[in-house]
Parts: sequence; C-alpha cells; structure tokens
Amino acid sequence: MTPGDAGNARNTSSTAALSTSTDSTEAKPTPRDGLVAVVKRDCPTCELVAPVLADIEARDSLTVFTQDDPLFPEAVSARVRDDDLSFSWHHDIETVPTLMRFVGGQERGRIVGWSRAEWESFTGLEALGVQLPEHRPGCGSLSVDPAHAEVLAARFGGSTMTARRVEFGSQEDVHEAMFDRGWSDGLPLVPPTAARVAAMLAGTSRAPSEVVANVAPDLTDCTVEKAAVNAVMAGCRPEYFPVVLAALTAVCNDTFNMHGLLATTMPVGPVLVVNGPIARDIGMNSGMNVFGQGNRANSTIGRAVQLIVRNVGGGRPGEVDRAALGQPGKVGFCFAEIEDEHDTQADGSAGNTAARGCWAPLCTDFGYPAGTNTVTAFPGEAPRSVVDQLARDPESLARTLAAALIALHHPKLVLGFDALLAIAPDHARVFIDSGWTRNQIAERINELTTRPGAELVRGAGGIAEGVPEFLAGSNLPKFREGGLHLVYCGGGAGLFSAVIGGWVNGEVGAQPVCVEINPWR
Repeated sequence: MTPGDAGNARNTSSTAALSTSTDSTEAKPTPRDGLVAVVKRDCPTCELVAPVLADIEARDSLTVFTQDDPLFPEAVSARVRDDDLSFSWHHDIETVPTLMRFVGGQERGRIVGWSRAEWESFTGLEALGVQLPEHRPGCGSLSVDPAHAEVLAARFGGSTMTARRVEFGSQEDVHEAMFDRGWSDGLPLVPPTAARVAAMLAGTSRAPSEVVANVAPDLTDCTVEKAAVNAVMAGCRPEYFPVVLAALTAVCNDTFNMHGLLATTMPVGPVLVVNGPIARDIGMNSGMNVFGQGNRANSTIGRAVQLIVRNVGGGRPGEVDRAALGQPGKVGFCFAEIEDEHDTQADGSAGNTAARGCWAPLCTDFGYPAGTNTVTAFPGEAPRSVVDQLARDPESLARTLAAALIALHHPKLVLGFDALLAIAPDHARVFIDSGWTRNQIAERINELTTRPGAELVRGAGGIAEGVPEFLAGSNLPKFREGGLHLVYCGGGAGLFSAVIGGWVNGEVGAQPVCVEINPWR
C-alpha cells in the first residue's frame, strides 16, 4: 500500500504502493450444481463423515472442497483443494463440515456439522452413516481462523482502499526497498500489506476515503487509509489508531503550524500528551521512563504522525525540514499523564495517586473536563532534566523550577516561547503535601520568572543577546499568559522534573492544540 499521496507529483518515488503478496479482490468462485461439502482433515467430525461423503458421491453428484489436506477425504474422487480459502470465505463457511446444495449456480440450502436425520432429509438419501453417532458438532473453518481472517478480508473483501500497490521480486528485500523509496525515518518499517492496513482500519469507524487533515508542507489531503498505511509502517496496533487520527488533526492546522515547525532551524517537533482512560486502555506509559524506550504505544503513535508528515506532507530532513541540530524526539515523541489510581509505572508499581488529587490533567488547560480522552500537541524540543534533591517546601522547589525555566533557550529571551514542565511524583509530593494546586504552582513560577527589563536588554551583563532597549523600564515575564503548562508524569523514585521548551509562540510561530479522541471516530 502507498504511504504517501498518489497525486503528489513532487516526489513520485515516495508515493508508490507496497504489497508483499497478491492482494487484489477476486471473483466469487461458483461450484457445479449438486451437493457441495467443505471439510478439513484437522477436524474429528470431518474424519467421521468421510465415509458418508463417499456414499453420497456414489449415489448423487458431490463436490468436496478440502481446506487443508488435498488428499482428504481419500475415498471421494471429486475433491477440490480450497488452498487459498477463497471458496470458504466467499460462501461464509464458519464451521466444517458444511454440506450445501447448488442449483443454477446459486446456493439452495446448507447443513452444518453432522446430524444423520438432517443429512438424510437434505440429500434425499436414506441410511447415511448408519454406523455413526446420530449427531456431532463441527469445527471452526480455517477461513474464520484469526490467522487467516484478516488476510482473506483484505484479499477478497471488496475493500474500498484505493492506494496503489507495487509487487517486489522474490529476491528483493522488502525492508531495503522501502528504505530506497524514501519512506523511512531511518528505522526499519513494517511492510503495509493490504491485510495489515485492513486490520488497522478496523480500529476506527471512519471511512477509509474520509479526509482527516491537510498535511503540510505540500498541503496534501491525508485520508484515513493513508494514515492507516503509515500507522502500520510505524508499528502501531489498531487500538492506537484513534489516537493517531486525533494527533494528526491536532498538528495539521494553522494554530499548530506544522509547516513552520518543519521549516525552522530550531530542534523542535510535535510533542504529544495523551489524557483520559484511552491511555490506560491501550497500555501507554505515564510512569517510569515516560520519555524513553520500551513502550510500544508511546513509541509508535508519535512515529506514525511523523511518518505521515514525511510521506504524505513531504516534510523531509534536508528539504523543508531545516533543523540545524534536530533531536531524537523528531522520530516520535508521545506519552501519557498519570491521572488516577489505575495508572502504573513502567515497572508495574502504582503511580503516586495522592498527587493527582489536587492536579487537574493537561487537557483542562484547553477547556476539556478531566477524564476526557484527548491528545495535546505541543511544539517542543527534547526534555532537559531539573534536579533538586533537597527541597522539602514548595517555595524552595518553585524557585528551583523557575531558575531552570529562566534558562530556557536563553536567559534573556522572554515572552516568545511556551514550555511544558513535567513534574514527577516525588517533586509533585512536595507541593501536594503543602496544599499547592497545579494552578498555584504555575502562578508562583510565573511570578518568579518575571524580571526587570534592564537585566534583559541587549548588551546587559556583557551578553549581546536580549530584548530591545525600549523594554528596559518594564518588568518582563518569561512566559506569556497561559504559556506555561504543567504535566504530571514519570517514575515514583527520583527527585526530578523536566523542562520541554517550545518553539516561537503566537501568530508567527505555533501554539499547543488539544483535540478530543473518539475511540470509534
């Protein structure tokens, strides 16, 4: 399946389709008229009725479709190997043995499992299987086995997927071929076969052709299907897909300004923070090593969004992406907040639930009630650690955090940059034990980071960088109103916090965007 937009002529090599198997929709196979049985050797009931099938063939017209062993049943001559399970899939065979009658190419009835009375009535033949038990249930058809069902649905299901496809030669390395076509962020990709894309699409009720967002920098429409292709390549599971779609919506608008985020030479990219029960439901990490490796949902959701920007929108390093240094988070940066007693650390231990009692989640900064499934996109850089092992009162710790935030990007640059302040449980406990709420912490830090303009103007302190001279008489806050956001996450052992600096805010830059996640939209 194609990871990019088929109409994007700017780089046609990145818009080719990918498939490692024959995935075209095929016509429904029609058997000859008469009785038709579907069996498999790996079914005790099918083995039981094998002599009955031979008896029926001797007295009537019978065709047997066998799902596994082409020699089964040996006593029947009119055997057809349903090797690709196309007959079973097209005729909705859920149980074997199934006995059907076809007239004029149309099915006129069926019997499932073995029942002597029913088989005799259905076939019009007497004394069938007189030596057998009266009744035996059948077994599951291979066509509904989870190992085959998704592949069959993608191949035969009349899919509405429209992505172009390419076939690789038997000696061609699929993974190297994807690298060569420029689809990768530098890491190996999961081949987006039609079966895998179909499985991903099952994670949402949205139509594959529905446009999710217009993706910068090429301003190309991204459909649900294109998003699914890239989510597969990123390694997502279908249950992550609603978060990917919401995150894509969050970053693809004028407020977030993904185009500017790509074009800047600063080392910034989308930082995705997930709130609500869905984070726990899909197994996201909000605790120990929250910004690190090891959690599939955290790692692949952010990566999927970045691959969409690359493959659909054309945002590639060295082209529109002009970051002078970049940072590892540009591969994908996504995590969840600790929100209730069910949240756990990466080692399986419970999170610090006492702290959450006074802290509303990040989504409330954007008007959503606590408990809402949301993803917040923040235009940010890599996290930097803040260490304070000695503070045991909130004022002292607030001053430490303020000092760290003052240094963000440059100590003399103010008002131009937002920030995420990630506070881990042990630091959070210092505030909570003293009754400080999340908003009180932000207010006190904003007070502590407000300084005289005379200290910040260009040339002050022997530093050329700074604000214009006309601001010398003003008191200047580090952050604009509402520009400092607190998130509660991390492991429960360690007196640390972290600062995630933002890109230029306002009309010329980017602002955080929070979008509600609908698990079935």
